[in-house]
Amino acid sequence: MGLKIKGIIEKKSITINELNGKKLAVDGMNILYQFLTSIRRADGSLFTNKNGDVTSHIIGLFNRTTKLMESGLKLVFIFDGKAPDLKIQTQEKRKKIKEEASLLLKKAQEDGNIEEVRKYAVRTASLTKEMVTEAKEMIKLLGLPVIQAPSEGEAQTAYMVKKGDVYASVSQDYDNLTFGCPILIRNLSIAGRKKKAGKFAYETIQPEIIYLEENLKKLNINIDQLIVLAILIGTDYNPTGIKGIGPKKGLKIIQEFGTDFEAIFEKVNWKEHYKLDWEEIFNVIKDIPVTDDYDLKWGGINTEGLIKFLVEKHEFSEERVKGKINKILKNKEKNTQKGLSGFF
Repeated sequence: MGLKIKGIIEKKSITINELNGKKLAVDGMNILYQFLTSIRRADGSLFTNKNGDVTSHIIGLFNRTTKLMESGLKLVFIFDGKAPDLKIQTQEKRKKIKEEASLLLKKAQEDGNIEEVRKYAVRTASLTKEMVTEAKEMIKLLGLPVIQAPSEGEAQTAYMVKKGDVYASVSQDYDNLTFGCPILIRNLSIAGRKKKAGKFAYETIQPEIIYLEENLKKLNINIDQLIVLAILIGTDYNPTGIKGIGPKKGLKIIQEFGTDFEAIFEKVNWKEHYKLDWEEIFNVIKDIPVTDDYDLKWGGINTEGLIKFLVEKHEFSEERVKGKINKILKNKEKNTQKGLSGFF
C-alpha cells in the first residue's frame, strides 16, 4: 500500500551519478511489483514466453538492474520473509479486491472496452512465489547479493542502512521511514519516468533522496511520533487509518499532544474504529524482526548462466543480453583503471 505522507516529507533531487560506487539496499518485492504493473502490452496483458510463463517482472528487473550497474551502483536485493499476523489480514483483503478486479476485467474483455481492460488488468497484478524465485536467480547470476529478511524487507533494508553496511534503502514506499531508515531513495529509474497510479500512463520523474533526521526535525517530532502518525493515516497493518485524518491533520494532532499517545487515540476515538489496541500496531512496527545473517559480497557476472536463463528459458535476445553484459564489464574496467590511476 505504502504510507501516504508524501505531502509533508521533504525530498531532494539527485542524479544517478551521485550514487556511483555506493551500496544500496533494494526492496525486492517493491520493485518487482512495480514491473508487474508497468511492463505490459498495449492491451494491459503481461508479457509471457512461449510456454505462457510471465516475463514482465524479469524484463523490467534485467533492464533496470543492468542500467544501474552500468552507472556504478552496488545493489543488494532484500526480499520479504514471513509477514506479521496483522499484515496477513490486510493481504486477505487485498486478495478479495484483486478477485473483484478479475471479474470486472472479464466483463471489460467481453464488452471489448480496451481502456477498462487495461485498468483492471493492472489491478489484478499479483506476485507469485515462482516469480520471486526467478528474480532471485537472475540477481545472483548478475553477481549481486540476495538477502532473505525474516519479516518485512523494508525493515531489513532500514536496519542495514542504520548499521552503515549500505548507504541507503531503495523503495517507492515511505514505510521505510517508520522503520527508522536514515536515508531513503525513491524514483531510482534510468528511464526518468514511472507509471501513474491506477492508470496505463507514465509521468516524468527524477531520483530523490530523503533524510529521516532532517524531516523529523522539520516536523518537530521523533520516530515514535512518526509511527503514531502513520497509524492515524493508515499502515499495512491498518490500511484505512482513521477516516478524515490525513498527514497534515494527523501531524497537527501529534504536535498538540506530543508523546501522550493515549490522549491522541482517545481524541480520534480509536476504539470506535478498531477492535485491536493501537499498541499492537505500534509494537509490530517498532519491534519488527531483522537479521545480521547476511553476506555482502559482489561477484562477477555468470555470463553462461545468464544467457541460459534469459535466452533459452525466457526467449530474450541473445545479442541484447550479451550487449548489456559487455557494457557492464567495460564500465567496471574503466572505473577500475580510473581508481588505479590515483596510485601513479
